Amino acid sequence: MPITNQQVAGHAFLRELYDDSYFPDHLVGQGEAILLRLCECIEAEQPSDLASVYALTQAATEEFNLLDREFVAAGSGIETVAREWICDEFRLVASAYGFTNADGEELTAGRDW
Repeated sequence: MPITNQQVAGHAFLRELYDDSYFPDHLVGQGEAILLRLCECIEAEQPSDLASVYALTQAATEEFNLLDREFVAAGSGIETVAREWICDEFRLVASAYGFTNADGEELTAGRDW
């Protein structure tokens, strides 16, 4: 399903991670895919409240938890700087879909990275 929200459709997700050779591009690409799937889910389900958005972002966060293991196995990892960049992307997605008051910590509350 193509993303219709122009703010996220035209956004270069995880650009900073792609620009840093510490993060393998193929794994960054998987992270980008997680964020794009999150956008697709939001568009398909059209959540009406923050609790519904948080449920969707928690599922995406779980995917990032699994992806972090792959980063570690590749000699990398979702460390402090990457964590902030990824959390920024979650905030951007929430804001783009009208949830400007979403709590940044709550969006990725289940993270273990």
